[in-house]
Amino acid sequence: MFYILKITGTSSSIYIEFEGKIVKISGELLVNGFVAYVDSIKNWEPPYENMEISEEIKERIISAVIHQTKNSDFKIEFE
Repeated sequence: MFYILKITGTSSSIYIEFEGKIVKISGELLVNGFVAYVDSIKNWEPPYENMEISEEIKERIISAVIHQTKNSDFKIEFE
């Protein structure tokens, strides 16, 4: 089951709302999508900034984003 509520972003980062919290992921905007850097997924945005994101949650976020955007014209890939 996937819990993404919203994906927003800029040319250098995306914000993923996942299970009621927001994570900022750095990356690069491409012509047809966005390349997100996995190593930038570390902490939630305020007010949860002191909560580190575990490897398990990181994998769930990545899987959910890929699942949500797989049929979209705008792809988000992770590296």
